[in-house]
Amino acid sequence: MRAFDRRHPLPWDLHLAGFFVFAAFIDLVGGGWRNIAQNTDVPAWVLYAVTLAVTVPLLWRRTHPLAVYTVMLLASLANNWTGAVLQASLTLLIVVFNIAIRLPLRTLAWSYALLVLPPMVGHLRRPDGSWDQQVVPTMMSFAIVALLGIAVRTRQEYMASLVQRAKQLEVERDQQARLATNAERTRIAREMHDIIGHNLSVITTLADGGSYAAAKSPERAAQALTAIGTTSRQALTELRRLLDVLREETPGPAETAARAPQPALTDLDQLIDGVRAAGLPVRSTVRGRPESLPAGRQLTVYRVVQEALTNTLKHGGPEATAHVEVVYGDDGVRVTVTDTGVGGGAPAGTSGRGLAGMRERTALYGGTLEAGPLPRPPGGWQVVLHLPEESDQ
Repeated sequence: MRAFDRRHPLPWDLHLAGFFVFAAFIDLVGGGWRNIAQNTDVPAWVLYAVTLAVTVPLLWRRTHPLAVYTVMLLASLANNWTGAVLQASLTLLIVVFNIAIRLPLRTLAWSYALLVLPPMVGHLRRPDGSWDQQVVPTMMSFAIVALLGIAVRTRQEYMASLVQRAKQLEVERDQQARLATNAERTRIAREMHDIIGHNLSVITTLADGGSYAAAKSPERAAQALTAIGTTSRQALTELRRLLDVLREETPGPAETAARAPQPALTDLDQLIDGVRAAGLPVRSTVRGRPESLPAGRQLTVYRVVQEALTNTLKHGGPEATAHVEVVYGDDGVRVTVTDTGVGGGAPAGTSGRGLAGMRERTALYGGTLEAGPLPRPPGGWQVVLHLPEESDQ
């Protein structure tokens, strides 16, 4: 019913105003008003004018509450001044209720204060009995109606705030979903870059070396082809594992158990061997022992070493060598990858996603990453990664 009233206010307003007009004229024509009137000699036109003034304006009580209040207040003053004391003037209670639920409380306060005028005028005009018998009951009636209107208004505002909060939560939920989607896309793009970029660089280097060795050393060419096959299968395995994340169906226990885990620190030796097979001499040094390093941090270390060696393969030149040093200490793990290559910028048209990806991975775990050329001589490039110990929190 409230929803219908909000959409179509006119039917309810017509019913309400029509009811009070009908009831007021029954009281007026039937002479019932004379039972409580203080003056029964009031002219008929005054009675009809006051009756119309306190009933018909109810049609506009919601759209123009203050104008309706003013007209009814003046009609109530005339009602008490003449001594007719028509009961139809009680419709002013409805207007006060509308002011309480629609207008500021300050407006309600001064409009309530003005309501004392009609009973005071009636008492001064015809002082029958004490003033509190005429004024206090009337003011208490208006006070109760005003408090009721404030209660209804408070509940409406509370419900509106709940609706607004629900809409805001829906917006925030959608935003969080979009942020999560973008973060997942960035993560997948980073993984794809690391997997494809590294393995294709190794495959390209092996293919070039194999083509040069095919004529002079068929055994070396066969070794290169074998290494290409091994690297390709490894890349395909990692890509399948990554793309499985995008599948909508939930994998079964057997399928989950069959999947290989993400690369970890134990796979560094295999990574370095693959780079050596591609023709890049790599030395590795490990100091200390890892103490329950989480899988995410192990993957970060693995990918940073992979990206650094891939860049050496791409840009280091034919005489480049590399050195990988991993140090485990009380303050976390520190990885240093140094090469002796000639260096060089990223090829034209590329976005340098590798270095940005390394920095993003490092930032996820509160670490630091420094990458840049070494002073000449001897020159080269160095990447230093530091991941602090994971806090209890």
